[in-house]
Amino acid sequence: MRRLVILITCCLMLAVWLPHIVTAEEDEPTKAPKVAGHKKKKKKAVPAVVKMKKNSVQKKALAATVKPAALPGGEGGSASAGTSIVKELRHWSTPDYTRIAVTLDRDAKYEYHQLPANRDTGAPPRLYIDINGARLAQGVKDIHVGDGLLKMARVAQYRADTVRVVLDLESLGDCKVVAFSDPFRIIVDIKGERREEISRPREAELVSLPEPPPAIAVVPAEEKSIPPAARLSPGKIRRIVVDPGHGGHDPGAMGAGGTKEKDVVLQIGLRLAKKLREELGVDVVMTRSTDVFLELQERTALANKVGADLFVSVHANAALNRATSGIETYYLNLAKTEKVAQLAAKENGTTLEKVSLLQAVLFDLMANYKLNDSARLADEVQKAVHNRVSGRYDGVKNLGVKQGPFYVLVGATMPSVLVETSFVSNAREEERLKDPAYQELVASGIVDGIRGYAATLK
Repeated sequence: MRRLVILITCCLMLAVWLPHIVTAEEDEPTKAPKVAGHKKKKKKAVPAVVKMKKNSVQKKALAATVKPAALPGGEGGSASAGTSIVKELRHWSTPDYTRIAVTLDRDAKYEYHQLPANRDTGAPPRLYIDINGARLAQGVKDIHVGDGLLKMARVAQYRADTVRVVLDLESLGDCKVVAFSDPFRIIVDIKGERREEISRPREAELVSLPEPPPAIAVVPAEEKSIPPAARLSPGKIRRIVVDPGHGGHDPGAMGAGGTKEKDVVLQIGLRLAKKLREELGVDVVMTRSTDVFLELQERTALANKVGADLFVSVHANAALNRATSGIETYYLNLAKTEKVAQLAAKENGTTLEKVSLLQAVLFDLMANYKLNDSARLADEVQKAVHNRVSGRYDGVKNLGVKQGPFYVLVGATMPSVLVETSFVSNAREEERLKDPAYQELVASGIVDGIRGYAATLK
């Protein structure tokens, strides 16, 4: 009996203790791995999270690098703030030089360098431009030129934030680089000796001119209608480019009565072209004969391409002081006064600060510019226009000949002037500018001035 009690007591004790023993044996190995595993997971999880963040940043960076380069003309997406889009690469070949224009959607910093030919690799002499903070738009391609000065213009996304333009030259020559504004363009003019098999005499270049675009009217003179006495001496002036300022989406200066500069100067330009053909017997090329927009560098490039002997850009003036009036004529040079710099900024479609930057490189740009001839042409045109207009209208002020850094005159290889025919901002002169009779007088004055200039040529 005693043994039975002891046995039952042991069984009861075992029944009470056994769950605790089992639980302890099962929990201990489980707890240890749980704690260890949790720590391991933490150790693994931290790098995993960091790695994921790095990958995310890398993917975003990659997307930012690739996406803008695929934007057609900078559209269809958005580049990061401050990033410029290289939208276009163009060129013009003229008898005297080759011009390259790189167009962007906003201002950008750039630097350029020249490299000599590499005999070991066979690489030609090059000029390259690095445009910082820029992306290359989709569709901008290399240009094969082969005009005896420039072999090829290449463009690529050199780095994630840098577009490089490489110009493969025929030989190391004189290269000028300048930036224009609104839209921002980097212009490169390449001069030098063309290869003989490509270079052609000027007469041959003129005969083989391509068909002009619709905006340009090339009209030869009709010799029968011109009196021999009025005809200019052969060889002196054969072709003149008439450039009505502004046009298209660029109205130029605006009068209080709603008169747009682009409209009145086009009318004056058309009248001038007709008179030059009929009265002087010269060929006339108009940069525009309709209401279209032309970038400023295209105007002188056209004049150079067609082998013009003179370039005349026609404008209407404007001033904050609406009482300001008069006629003045400009040729390319440094601005001598703040007022001239302000006018240059207006005509250039830019700021005073950028006009100052242009002046810093203007000495190099004018190395081969016909400064004295342009000054003489400006003087003759100014006197003649004022004489014509003042003979019919009272109180016409002669504001004289001035010098200024006008983009539209940069790069011209012939004598060139910019005529400010009157102030559209002045109410009285605004009415005159709209009057066909006044437009005729201004055109006649310019013709008289060109005739007077031609008489000074030997």
